[in-house]
Amino acid sequence: MYWLVAFMSLLVVALVVTGLVLELHPLDRPRPWFRPALLGNFALFALAEVLLLALGAREAMAAVEQGAAATGEISTGLGLALLGIGIPTGLAAIGAGVAVGPIGAASLAVLAEKPDFFGRTLIYVGLGEGIAIYGLVMSILLLGKI
Repeated sequence: MYWLVAFMSLLVVALVVTGLVLELHPLDRPRPWFRPALLGNFALFALAEVLLLALGAREAMAAVEQGAAATGEISTGLGLALLGIGIPTGLAAIGAGVAVGPIGAASLAVLAEKPDFFGRTLIYVGLGEGIAIYGLVMSILLLGKI
């Protein structure tokens, strides 16, 4: 089970590193002013991941094994299924954040000039936020299959 925790942590770190590389070395944009904060956050995240693997993995696995022994219902397959059910909600929330960020900024810019466009901008923000609701609905549907 340790290999699964290590593999998932490696995937998260690889995703963060890819984002950092693309953010810190843009092809056609000027360098961002928030680079030190971004590097500090990445360093803190990497330290937290190392501490999680070093200190928390053994205790978490022991707690899972004790809980499985007490109820006799939770297995590794069920745990992985529950993890797979949560992934669509997380990815949909990330997608909604990516969608709502620029839409919300543009909506505020429009509302600063023409306040009577509030209803139109609210519709666009709601469409972006609907992505997260789709992921939640998919997770609820998948949870019903277990």
